[in-house]
Amino acid sequence: MNDIANYALEALKKAGADKAAVCANKDRKDEFNVQENKFTLLRTQFNDQLTLKALVGGRKGVTVINKHDKTSVDEAVADCIALAKLGMTDEAEDIAPMEHNQKFDQTIGGYDMDGLFNRTKEYVEQVNNEFPKIMLESVTSEFTTEKWQYVNSNGAAFSNEEEYYSFSNMFMGKDGEKTTSFNHYGGPLADLKTAFMDFGLQRQLLAESVKSLDTRTIEGKFVGKIIVAPTCEDMIWHTLLHYFLGEQVLIEGTSRWKDALETLVANPMLTMRSIPLNPAIIAGERITEDGFLSRDNDFIKDGILKSFALGLYGANKTGKPRAANTAHYNLEVAGGDTSFEAMIKSVDRGILINRFSGAEPGTSGDVSGIAKNSFLIENGKITDALQETMISFNITDVIKNISGISQERICDGQSILPWCCFDGVTVSGK
Repeated sequence: MNDIANYALEALKKAGADKAAVCANKDRKDEFNVQENKFTLLRTQFNDQLTLKALVGGRKGVTVINKHDKTSVDEAVADCIALAKLGMTDEAEDIAPMEHNQKFDQTIGGYDMDGLFNRTKEYVEQVNNEFPKIMLESVTSEFTTEKWQYVNSNGAAFSNEEEYYSFSNMFMGKDGEKTTSFNHYGGPLADLKTAFMDFGLQRQLLAESVKSLDTRTIEGKFVGKIIVAPTCEDMIWHTLLHYFLGEQVLIEGTSRWKDALETLVANPMLTMRSIPLNPAIIAGERITEDGFLSRDNDFIKDGILKSFALGLYGANKTGKPRAANTAHYNLEVAGGDTSFEAMIKSVDRGILINRFSGAEPGTSGDVSGIAKNSFLIENGKITDALQETMISFNITDVIKNISGISQERICDGQSILPWCCFDGVTVSGK
């Protein structure tokens, strides 16, 4: 990998690149597939990738190929330089400076395919025995090995080897003619010590799917509280990252928070971070997408905006600080001072939301969509499963109206998230 990356880098410089960066990847994935309770596939997939970036007179060219042989690399170098020469000059384009070069080892001692098969078989049998009204559409379990080497013309050189297990599934409740909507769950694992059924919220989600075979429709409209589960991270946390802190909206100047750094943007009980170096995160990012060493990064701390989600290009383009990592999927929201049970008791009328499907928010922060796999809360108790129900809110308003964050948090190998209660949400029934 080192030889491939350095050969490509030298070829880019000889071909006329003023600055250049190369990343060579080699992946292997060993995978079991289960369809409708039967093992249907065992396969091994290999994937080689080489990513080239060249800057010529402030113009960028990028080429990605899936081969590592010399002929293919030479052709890719020529294509990359040609693309750069055809591009438009952009002074914001750059590559990372040399920091402390490093080799990373995130291996776990190789794979145990017998153990992976047995855990997968065990999970299917447990679902059938404990939840006979659950239909498993599919289950996938994998062991992944990934090696990569990054080098650039400033002298930066990083390498990494990582290994991890993972599982994912798709399931629904089914009882005769009655069915629920599909749900899914899963994540990466460092070992096979934990049964898949005991991973994160898996057992709870299966039980809730069974309960959702009988649903209730909300009559009319009301404004109340919603409790967002850790499985629903796209609804709030990723929306903030993409539409308020992200590179595109800051470059375009459409983010409502573009001038809000170091100001209060949320309830002071909210702290949101990206934590690729946390030991609980499996195969976390070690260098950023643009070649910097990754570090944990606070986005919001005690309600105050501390960082945008900008890479090198976005920082140069906007003049705003670069974030310490690009691992925006490795999120942590700090736990609060109330239990999940107490949070439920504090809601007179509202919804517990496990999954959300919504449209992209406008620049105003208005969000609307459908609460799925969700439950009605009445007089401090979770009552009936709901039919898919429309909700709407302004995201910049509701994060100021946080009324509770749970002490309990769920780690799924990628993020560590609590339940969070937001006030001022419009719920629209029939």
